[in-house]
Amino acid sequence: MVRRSRVHDIVEAGYKRRPIRFGSQYILDALAWFLAIALAELFRYEFNAMQIAVVPLLLLSLAAAALQYGIGFMFHLYQGRFPYGTFEEVRALSLAALVVAFLLGIPVAIFGSLLHTPRSTMFIALPIALLFMFSVRYLKRLYVERHARPGEDAERTLIYGAGYIGTSLIRRMTTDPHSTYLPVGIIDDDPAKRNRHIAGVPVRGSIDQIERIVGDTNARVLVIAVARADSDFLRRISDIGARYNLAVKVMPLLEDILAGKSRVSDLRDIAIEDIIGRHPVDTEMESIAGYLAGKRVLVTGAGGSIGSELCRQISKFKPSELIMLDRDETGLQTAQLGTKGHGLLDSDEVVLADIREADVIHRIFEARRPEVVFHAAALKHLPMLEQYPDEAWKTNVLGTLNVLNAARDAGVLTFINISTDKAANPTSVLGHSKRVAEKLTAWMADETGLRYLSVRFGNVIGSRGSMLPTFASMIEAGGPLTVTHPDVTRYFMTIPEACQLVVQAGGIGKPGEVLILDMGEPVRILDIAERMIDMSGKDITIVFTGLREGEKLHEILVGTGETDARPLHPKISHAKVGGISPERLDKTGWEERMRSQPRNNDTSHMPRISTGGHAS
Repeated sequence: MVRRSRVHDIVEAGYKRRPIRFGSQYILDALAWFLAIALAELFRYEFNAMQIAVVPLLLLSLAAAALQYGIGFMFHLYQGRFPYGTFEEVRALSLAALVVAFLLGIPVAIFGSLLHTPRSTMFIALPIALLFMFSVRYLKRLYVERHARPGEDAERTLIYGAGYIGTSLIRRMTTDPHSTYLPVGIIDDDPAKRNRHIAGVPVRGSIDQIERIVGDTNARVLVIAVARADSDFLRRISDIGARYNLAVKVMPLLEDILAGKSRVSDLRDIAIEDIIGRHPVDTEMESIAGYLAGKRVLVTGAGGSIGSELCRQISKFKPSELIMLDRDETGLQTAQLGTKGHGLLDSDEVVLADIREADVIHRIFEARRPEVVFHAAALKHLPMLEQYPDEAWKTNVLGTLNVLNAARDAGVLTFINISTDKAANPTSVLGHSKRVAEKLTAWMADETGLRYLSVRFGNVIGSRGSMLPTFASMIEAGGPLTVTHPDVTRYFMTIPEACQLVVQAGGIGKPGEVLILDMGEPVRILDIAERMIDMSGKDITIVFTGLREGEKLHEILVGTGETDARPLHPKISHAKVGGISPERLDKTGWEERMRSQPRNNDTSHMPRISTGGHAS
C-alpha cells in the first residue's frame, strides 16, 4: 500500500496512547461548549452579565458536554480515526456539533423562558463552539508539522511543477523529519501560479529564471514533478540541471504508486531511459482492447522482453485464459511471475515449445483452441543473423508459418504478428526474414478473411541484449564504448508503450494490414553514448567500428510504396503489404535477393578507428 505522509505517521503514533488523546481532546471540546454558551448568553443580553442565570447556564453546558461525548463517540472523534486538522476530522466534528446544537436547541427554543435561558442560546453558541474546536485542531496541526520538517542537513531542493503532483510531494517533504530533501522553492512556467505558496514554499518563477532562483536559494537538487513528462522535456531539464550543478530527480509513475510498487517520495536520478524514451500514453484501452475480455489468448515468445510485457498487459483485460508459450523455461518463469505473482511453472498456462516444430505447435493449438494470438517469438539480433541466416529462415519465416497454419486450423479469430522497422525496405537478414513473415501473415488474412495482421516498431528500451544495457556494461568496465558510426540514428520506445500500442493495434487493425507504431523522432546513438558517459562521471573513450553488414545508417518505419494513413489512432499508421503463399517460399531465391540488394543505406565515410577522444 502507498504510505501516507509523515505527519500522519507522527500523529498516528500517538493513537497507541488513545486514552491520553481522548481525554485531552474531549476536555478541550467540552470547554469550547462552556465558553460558547456563556458567550452566546452574554451576546444575547448585550454584555449585561447580571441578567445571566448561572445555574441553568451550567446545566446547559454540562448537557452539551455530555452530548458531545456521546455524539463524538458515534462519529469516532475521540478514537484515533482522524489525523489532526484534516478535512475528514472537520467534517465529523461539524456534524457532531450540529447534532448537539439541534438536540439542545429545540428544547431551549420551546422552553427557554421556563428555564431562564435565552431561546437562541444554542444557535448562537454553535458557530462559536466550532470556531474554538477548529482553532485548537489547526494549532495542533501547525505544531506537529513544524516539528516534522526536515532537518538542516537535508538537501535544499527545488520542485518543478506547482500542480497536484508537486503539491503532494512538497507536503510530504515538509512533514517528514527524516526526509533528505528540504523544499526551498517551486518552479512553474504558468504565470497564473506566480506568488503562490504551498505549505510555506513559494513559487519563485519559471525555468527560464533558474539561474536567479538557484542563486537565491542555494538549491542543489531539482525534482521534476510533472505528469507524463516526455523525453524532450526531460532532456532539456537534465541539460539545465547540469549547467547549474543541480542533481535532477524524477518521481515514479502514477500507476506504480497506485499499484504499491513505489511511493510518492521515492525519487530517483534521471536515467538515460527517461531521456530517450517516452512514457506510455493513456488512451481508451478498455474500449479498444475489448476483443481480449473473456477470450482465450495465446502469446508466443512469452518469455522475451516484449512477450512478457504483453502478457502482463493482456492479463489486465481478464481473458478467460492466457497461454504463454516459449522455448525458454526461464523466460516463462519471468512471464508467470509478472502475471500470476509466482513462478512455480506447474500449471498449464505456461507451455514449453518451439515454434519451429510444426507438429508440436499444431497439437498445442488444437488442444487449447486460442481465439486471439500474439506472435512475438522471433530471432532479433541483426549481426548474429547475418552470420547464421539459416536460423533466421527457420524461426522467423518457417516458425511464423507454423504458427499461422496452426492458428487457422484452430479457428483463431485475431492474429497479431510482431514485426520490426527493419522489415521496411530491408537490407539485413533480420529485416528480410521479418518482411516475409509480414507477407505470410497478409496471405493468411486473404485466405481466412479474418483479422490476421502485423505490427511494426523499432528498438525498445531495456530489452534483453539491447543497446543501453550493452553501453552500461562497457562504461562499468571502463571502456572503450563502441559506436558503429558517428551519424547512426535509431528509433526508441519503452517496452510498456510498445506493448500498449500493440494491444490497441490488435483492436483496430483490418485483415492483412501492417500497423506501424509512431516511434517519435529518431535519436543519434552518439548522443546517447556521450550522455551516458557524462552521467557516469567517468572518462571513457568512444571508438567507431563502422556499420556492420546489413545495418542501416538510418532506420525507417514506412517502406517505399506504403501509406502513412492514421484513420483511427494518432500513433498508429495503417499500411498494406502484398501476401506470399507458402508455395512461393524459396529460400535460395531469398538468399540471392539479399546478396543482390544493398546491405545498408549508407556505405560512405565509415570510420573504423578510435576517435582518440572522450565524450564531452
